[in-house]
Parts: sequence; C-alpha cells; structure tokens
Amino acid sequence: MLDKFVTGMASLRIVSGSIEIVAAILMLKLGRVDKALAVNSALAFVGPSVLLITTAIGLAGMADKLSWGKMLWIGLGVSCLLIGILKK
Repeated sequence: MLDKFVTGMASLRIVSGSIEIVAAILMLKLGRVDKALAVNSALAFVGPSVLLITTAIGLAGMADKLSWGKMLWIGLGVSCLLIGILKK
C-alpha cells in the first residue's frame, strides 16, 4: 500500500508534467514565437506552485519526524530556490 503523501506528491507531478506536455503541443500548434512565449510565461507560474505544494505535502508527511528547526531550514531553502527562480 502506497503512502498517501507519496501518492499525492507523485500525482501532482504527473499533472504538472501533463500540463508541460500540453503546453509544448500548444506551442507547436500555434506556430508563432509571440504566442509560444505567452504559453511559456503561463508555465512560469505552474513550476514554482508545484514545487511549493509538493514540498508542503512532503513536509506534512514528515512532520512527526522533523523538529521545528529542521522544518524552518527546509522552508528557508525552498524560499531561496524561489527567489533564485523568480527574481529578475
């Protein structure tokens, strides 16, 4: 029997990957750089959102095994990743 947290994380990643594939097909179908760039820009929101949600699910699954200090360090690490990804 699979852990519900692992199932949730994997399911979210499958949905995210499916969105990426559909977006790539849509870019090819649109055939114009400006429209493909608009689709790509929409994906810029999906990636960090999936990262945050899957991390939150994983932390919820490990909450009983981690101290508050370790959870804070993980949260700071995710914050640094997001700042690095999203800062222009």
